Amino acid sequence: MQGMVIPVEKILLSWSGGKDCSLAHYYIQEAKAYEIVALLTTVTDGYDRVSMHGVRRTLLERQGESLGLPLEKVYIPKDSTDKGYESRMRDVLLAYQGKDINAVAFGDIFLEDVRRYREEKLAQIGMEAIFPLWKRDTTELIRSFIDLGFKALVTCVDSKVLDSSFAGKVINYGFVSSLPPHVDPNGENGEFHSFVIDGPTFRQGITVSLGEVVLRDSFYFCDLLPG
Repeated sequence: MQGMVIPVEKILLSWSGGKDCSLAHYYIQEAKAYEIVALLTTVTDGYDRVSMHGVRRTLLERQGESLGLPLEKVYIPKDSTDKGYESRMRDVLLAYQGKDINAVAFGDIFLEDVRRYREEKLAQIGMEAIFPLWKRDTTELIRSFIDLGFKALVTCVDSKVLDSSFAGKVINYGFVSSLPPHVDPNGENGEFHSFVIDGPTFRQGITVSLGEVVLRDSFYFCDLLPG
């Protein structure tokens, strides 16, 4: 029917603060097929930092403010088991499902086991997983990220594949060209993680300074201090 407005499905976006979820957000916005209602993140209780990336919660909240989206925080104990994590995540997702939100988008690219895990866990409560970056070429993705004007810093590197000098680096073409040949240019195998401080979807940039680099559980973490 002419003039009829088709409602856009409302979804959550899994959010770590890094480049992949930022690109997923960008492509979702461009496609206009979904409306993101909140950024879903896990915070390690006691450390008050986003799990794995090691970024302070306050910085993720600044990202949410700049993107105009609420940050839905799932607090996970630092010694939590998989079952504990899944239980807390399930409770939050069920609350959103009660608001007629039935899908979560992720920035995963090619790890089949990760995708399968997400799909299976969401299916158990009748929700769907969406992967806007799935199977895209990672070299092209990192080039797009840079060319679109996103700015990010490396917050965490796997010491088994990269040395501590990579922690805290700006992600640009110089960074990409400095990566060893065996490292995925987008870090999809967990070689490095990042924090985005500006980009085309941000209303304003986030000011940070580099803090201490520490080695913990075979990962080098660069502390980002709020500016």
